[in-house]
Amino acid sequence: MLYNLKDIIRLVDEENRGIAAFNVFGYEDSQAVIDAAEEIGRPVILMANKDAVNHMGVEMIGEIMRHVGLGSKVPVAVHLDHATDLEIIGRAVACGYTSVMFDGSQLPFEENVEMTKKVARMAHEKDVSVEAEIGAVGYSDPAIKFNARFTEPQEAKRFADLTGVDALAVAIGTVHRMEMQKAELQFERLREIARQVDIPLVIHGSTGVTDEDLTKLVACGARKINIGTALRMEFGQTLRRQFEEDPKAFDRIKLFGPCMEAVKEKAVQKMQLL
Repeated sequence: MLYNLKDIIRLVDEENRGIAAFNVFGYEDSQAVIDAAEEIGRPVILMANKDAVNHMGVEMIGEIMRHVGLGSKVPVAVHLDHATDLEIIGRAVACGYTSVMFDGSQLPFEENVEMTKKVARMAHEKDVSVEAEIGAVGYSDPAIKFNARFTEPQEAKRFADLTGVDALAVAIGTVHRMEMQKAELQFERLREIARQVDIPLVIHGSTGVTDEDLTKLVACGARKINIGTALRMEFGQTLRRQFEEDPKAFDRIKLFGPCMEAVKEKAVQKMQLL
C-alpha cells in the first residue's frame, strides 16, 4: 500500500508515535525493511538518497521501492531524500515517488523559500508530499564541505508558513553518517519548534542517536525519524563476516541472505523504539 508522506505521518501522529524512514540502496535492503515493518505491523518510509540516485538513477531505485511498497501489507511511502536539483525532483514526481525532499539548507533563507515553493507547487499538483529543511544538519565526514547550523524556532515557523510544505526537517544536534550513538540533542529546542510549527517535524542523521533518545525525540514532537547508516553498517559488517569465515565464497545471492536478515532485525529494533 502506497501513501504520500502527509497521509502516512497522519497515521502515526494519531497514535502519538513516530515513523522510521530508512535510506535503501536496492532490492535487498528495501525488501528487508518491508519484511521488518510487516513483522511488527508498522507503517514505514523507504528513501533514496543522492548516493543511491547517482548509482542507479532516480527512476530505477524508485521503481524498486515502489514495487516492494505496492506489495506490502503495511502502509509505505516512497521518498526522495536530500534532493537539490529540480530536474531530479521533477523526474521523481513523474515516475511515482509519493514524497520528495528539497534541501535548500545551504541557501539563504529567501532563496530557500522561493525554491521550496516551486517544488511544492510542482509536487502538490500530483498529490506528492514535500519535505524541506530549515537550519542545516551537518555530516560527520570532514571531507564533506557543509555549513551546519541549528534551527531557530521562529525561523522554522516563518519558513513553514511561507512555503506550505508537508513536513519540516530541523537541526537539533544530530549529524549525518555518525557510526556511534553519541549525538548530543537539544530537546528544548525541538519542543519549542514543535510548539510553533503546525506541520510534522523530521529528524535526519538518527543513527547517531541513543535508543533512549530516539524515543524521547518522538515525545518532544518529532514524527519522521531518518535512519540510514545503521542499516548500511549491518549489511556491510554481515557481508564482511561471511568472507572472513569463507574467503572462497562468491555467490552473492547466498551472501545477501544473512545481510538481509541483519538489516531486518535492525529495522525492527528501530521501529519498535519509535
